[in-house]
Amino acid sequence: MSEEITGYDVPEGHKSGIVALVGRPNVGKSTLLNAFMQQKIAIVTPRPQTTRVRQLGIITEPHYQMVFMDTPGLMKPRHKLDEYMVATAVETLQDADVILWLVDGNEPVGSSDQIIAEQLRAVETEATIILAMNKSDLLAAKDVVPRTEAYRALLPDALWILFSAEKGNGRDALLQMLIDALPEGPRYYPADQITDLFVRDIAGELIREQIMLQLRDEIPYGVAVKINEFKERDNDITYVNATIFTERDNHKQIIIGTGGAQLRELGAAARKEIEALIGGKVFLELWVKVEPKWRRNEKALRRLGYTPPTEQ
Repeated sequence: MSEEITGYDVPEGHKSGIVALVGRPNVGKSTLLNAFMQQKIAIVTPRPQTTRVRQLGIITEPHYQMVFMDTPGLMKPRHKLDEYMVATAVETLQDADVILWLVDGNEPVGSSDQIIAEQLRAVETEATIILAMNKSDLLAAKDVVPRTEAYRALLPDALWILFSAEKGNGRDALLQMLIDALPEGPRYYPADQITDLFVRDIAGELIREQIMLQLRDEIPYGVAVKINEFKERDNDITYVNATIFTERDNHKQIIIGTGGAQLRELGAAARKEIEALIGGKVFLELWVKVEPKWRRNEKALRRLGYTPPTEQ
């Protein structure tokens, strides 16, 4: 059966399926995905809404293939970019075999958690839902029971676990819960494929990551990165040319810095991350351009790669 469907030979009883990673912004979805993948494929910053696109993380073992979909955080949209991100997250729920709902167990239940619980109750799906309470290492002992009960009350029928994506406490147990919840099925991707994004796309995200890390107090979310050129040259150096788009002139000046110092610092840090990604030397050239109100402009969003999920 597997050979007829996918061309990949798998043992009897092989499991496979899609695990949708959902939750409000900044609860640790990308951190968990990178930990499960044992390498960095999703950018991580202290800022909410770091993740903007749906990204696959593919784990292939002899008896299972687990396809994670790391999605933007569910939220109330404020502009076209937010609408795109929410639509992407909601569509992922409908495709999933398992829905992994991450919450920040170190914080009390908030209105965003209640809204997500309502969305999960409303979605038409036969997927197994797992409530994973992250950051358990930060939770005081006296708060464990009341905090757990408060989150479980939002979705009483969901499986649940306390864990820490960063420290690793309970992470293996969570992975086993996911494996147990997968249905039997074929292998959909080659064993050596780990994501669906092109390397150039990840490179663009790594550049945006450095902007959010280095300028998180000066620059808000109105920044996008477009890779103009990504090619290997004869001297075994990969040439990367990228444009950073921002909405305001003063933000452009902050990104560039005095005499270009800030842009050089951003470029140096991003170059190291891209070199680690591809395992080779990189020559990175960055440009900064003002694109007023691009987050509210549908044409600009498409040009920058934010295509509505129904058109992908």
